[in-house]
Amino acid sequence: MTERRAVVPGIREIRRKPVELRAVAADLPFVVNAERRGADLAEWCEARSSWIEEALVKHGAILFRNFAVNALDDFERVTRTVSPCLLQYKERSTPRKIVGNDIYTSTEYPAHLDIVQHNENSYASTWPRKIFFYCHIAAKLGGETPLADSREVYRQLSKETRDLLADRKVMYVRNYGRGVDLTWQDAYQTNDPAEVEAYCRAASISWEWLDAGRQLRTRQVRPAVAKHPVTGEWLWFNQAHLFHTSSLDPATREALLATYAEQDLPRQTFFGDGSPIPVSLLDEVRDTYRRNSQVFPWQNGDVLILDNMLVSHGRKSFTGPRKVYVAMSELWDRSE
Repeated sequence: MTERRAVVPGIREIRRKPVELRAVAADLPFVVNAERRGADLAEWCEARSSWIEEALVKHGAILFRNFAVNALDDFERVTRTVSPCLLQYKERSTPRKIVGNDIYTSTEYPAHLDIVQHNENSYASTWPRKIFFYCHIAAKLGGETPLADSREVYRQLSKETRDLLADRKVMYVRNYGRGVDLTWQDAYQTNDPAEVEAYCRAASISWEWLDAGRQLRTRQVRPAVAKHPVTGEWLWFNQAHLFHTSSLDPATREALLATYAEQDLPRQTFFGDGSPIPVSLLDEVRDTYRRNSQVFPWQNGDVLILDNMLVSHGRKSFTGPRKVYVAMSELWDRSE
C-alpha cells in the first residue's frame, strides 16, 4: 500500500500509517509525527484546535507520536487543552482505578484475554464524544488497541441483521453483587441505594433490589444504531455482542451458565422485548468488527484521541507490564 501524506505547519508531516487492510475504506488511526522529538503536544493542540476537530470528524482517530508526553501531568494538559471539562466514569461496566484528575487506568481485564471491540458507554443513555488514551508503558508483546470504523461496521453488516437489531433494539440486563462482576456500589460510585434509584430513574433504567437490598438487577432498552451529530451518518452503536455471554471465553461462559440461571447472569443481552438474540447474529457482528479492525503498535508517549461514536476500540492480550491511561470528555445525551 502506498502511504498518503499531508503537510501541516509545525510538524514534519501527517501520515496515514500503512496497515494490512481487509475490506476497510480508510486507515486508522491518522498519525501525527512531531517534527522535533520532545515538542509540547498541549501547545501544538492549542494552536490547532479547529484542525483537530475537523480531523476527528473526518478520520475518527488521531495518534500523536514523538511529542513530550512522559507523565500523567503531561497527558492531562493535552486532554484539557482539547476538552477543558473531563468526565467522571459513571454507570461503570468495567473495573478501573482513578489515577489523576478524571484520569483512569484502562480496563483492568486479565492480560491473557482480548477485550472485544466496543464504543464506550454505548449501552447507556449518555456517553463521551471523545476518548483520550496515553501509553505510558507499552507491553512487551501485544496489548494493542484495535480500532474499527462504526460507519463501516454498519454498512458491512447484512441488511437483515442490521434492520432486525435496529428495529427491535437491545435490552441490557445486569445483576450486581454476585461476586463475579462489579458491585452496584462500584458501578454507580455510591453506597446509597436512593442515589442509584435516582440515577436509574433519570436514565430510563428499570431496577429491582434482591436479597434484602444486597443485590441489584437492572434492565435498560437502548437503540442498536445512532446518527453521528455532526456528519449525520448512521453508525453501529451498541454493546449487544459484548454483554452477551457468547462473548466470553469458553471456560468462563461454561462456569457462569453452570452456576446461574439466565435471569441471574451477571450480564446478558436480549432483544428489546426480552426475547433471545440468536448467537449467530452476534457472531456476524463480531466477525464484521474483526474484518474492520486495524491495529497499530503502541509506543511509549503515544496519545490517541478517538471520536467515540465514529470509532470503536478494544484491546489485544499481552505479556509484560502495560500502562495505558484513559480520559473521557464531551458528554452526549441519546435524547439529543
